[in-house]
Amino acid sequence: MKSLKSLSVVASLVAAASMPAFAKPAQEIRDEKSAQIPVCAKKLGTVSVVEPESDWWREQGLGSPEALIKVFVRKSSCFTLVDRGKGMQAMQAERSLAAGGNLRGGSNVGQGQIKAADYVLVPDLVSSNNKAGGHAVGGLLGGLMGNRKAGAIVGGINTKKKTADVVLTLTDVRSSEEVAAVEGHAKKTDVGWGGHGAMFSSSGFGSAGASGYSDTEIGQVITLAYLQAYTNMVTQLGGLPDDASAANAVQAVTMTKPGRMYKTSDTNGQVIKNLDAGTMLYPTGEKRDVLWEVTDELGEKGWVSSLLFELAR
Repeated sequence: MKSLKSLSVVASLVAAASMPAFAKPAQEIRDEKSAQIPVCAKKLGTVSVVEPESDWWREQGLGSPEALIKVFVRKSSCFTLVDRGKGMQAMQAERSLAAGGNLRGGSNVGQGQIKAADYVLVPDLVSSNNKAGGHAVGGLLGGLMGNRKAGAIVGGINTKKKTADVVLTLTDVRSSEEVAAVEGHAKKTDVGWGGHGAMFSSSGFGSAGASGYSDTEIGQVITLAYLQAYTNMVTQLGGLPDDASAANAVQAVTMTKPGRMYKTSDTNGQVIKNLDAGTMLYPTGEKRDVLWEVTDELGEKGWVSSLLFELAR
């Protein structure tokens, strides 16, 4: 009887050894793909990544998620990244030197050079927990964000397992339209799958200011959640306009001098109304030499000389 059991064990070992080395479970293959930062064939626009209002990452011993998402943006080539953080502050100091006449001639630092952001991307946390214990946490995020719905989501998390539910919100800076709000989820067991280890070992997160995301377990879980959200977001954004500036409404203008609104682009034609200095107008985009077609705050449409107005501030 013992000999039969021994033969059975040996047969099992031989069968396992004979399996192809490249065979992987389907779940592992799917997770391996999801661990890769997506790469876009063309830019979706210019984006500024900013910190959320609540600094939840400090309690986890992590760097700001702003730095983490900037790594994703740079490596994906999906957006042109503009700095509105510490780099912007240093740049403003340099421009102050230029404005004060303290830079050398020909430095070419001045007004009208800063590239505008088409979108603002905010990485935030729906839920995260890396504390020991078996009780469920309720209302954690509700207290953090003042959102009853978010608190309900957190209430289903068991603190024995490290999990992260994050959200990326993309807002159009011109229209204030929320273009995307995408959630991502990851858990402790996700970290061990597929190519995740390789991604963390070569990520460069720490050198980019995203400390703790590659060398702590909860940091890795949050990273995978953000990666899922970012991947889903850029997949959904394929329909964005090639030129976000041109696709949005034209910026409002203000009359700097009294003038007239004409029915057509002929100043010898019918006058619709007189316009006072300070009147706000909204260009339609139609132009004839110096005359622009505009509407006023009452919805009246006509033509006004662009020599009499300036961009509203």
